[in-house]
Amino acid sequence: MPKAVLAGGRGFLGQALGRALTAAGWEVVVLSRDPREDAPFREVLWNGETGGAWAAELEGAAALVNLAGRSINCVHTLEHSREIVDSRLNAVKALAKGWARTKHPPLVWVQCSATGFYGNAGDRFCEETLPPGPGFLAEVCRRWEESFAALDLPDVRRVVLRLGPVLDQHTGPFPVLLGLTRKFLGGAAGSGRQFMSWVHRDDAVAIFAAAVTRPELSGVYNACAPGPVTNTEFMRELRAAVNRPWCPPAPEFAIRLFAEKIFHTDANLALHGQRCTPQKLLATGFKFAHPAVGGAIRDLTWKKYWEVP
Repeated sequence: MPKAVLAGGRGFLGQALGRALTAAGWEVVVLSRDPREDAPFREVLWNGETGGAWAAELEGAAALVNLAGRSINCVHTLEHSREIVDSRLNAVKALAKGWARTKHPPLVWVQCSATGFYGNAGDRFCEETLPPGPGFLAEVCRRWEESFAALDLPDVRRVVLRLGPVLDQHTGPFPVLLGLTRKFLGGAAGSGRQFMSWVHRDDAVAIFAAAVTRPELSGVYNACAPGPVTNTEFMRELRAAVNRPWCPPAPEFAIRLFAEKIFHTDANLALHGQRCTPQKLLATGFKFAHPAVGGAIRDLTWKKYWEVP
């Protein structure tokens, strides 16, 4: 039975990926700061910064997936920004130290990144060959990827997945936007022209699973749906899914005020965006279960209503 080690696997995406790999016959081990005895997978203590007994889990494992990093869903104060950067760079360094101690390390390392790599890119199509854009989140992704690229990992298949905003019925941006829309507050954010390179959770999991199991995948991939939409288009589809009328857009100053004071997050997460294309991923033969935003929203709305896990 092949083994996959998931660093930062306690999040919703790591848990969903763990379930998918387990169903496919894999043993899954999650590296966690707070291991649970009743977890669905074996969890091993690590602090995301230094070596430790957890490194023994890499010996003979088939794959390592690194999802570790402090959530960007917060107000980007100086302290939080430092934590966002350090948590990512320290996790990569710690995993590399553990890797170096093994005689038979995993043959594939799947490294998470984000479409924020391209900065606030307007309406230009963002392909993997583009350089990093401006802004804090782009700088985070650039340093994250550079720290991974600098590692000495001979004979290892490396995959970097630039993940777009993941639509999930329980966490992330979708339940927040759904709740606002049901309260007749489903207008666009600011100009509404910012693009969302979204991806349905099921497809995000399938992309990571493909990166683990398909030996022909190597390099950097945009992990987002083939149908990026503007914020205006996204909110229109969301209103239609829950039968709500048109709503005027929320001005930028209101978004910035309420994002920090009510939702305790950074307004640029809603006001900035990228128009990414997964052409490189599609060229490998990957098939999206939810390629269009309308169908993805209806699927998640139905799941949210019926509480399907």
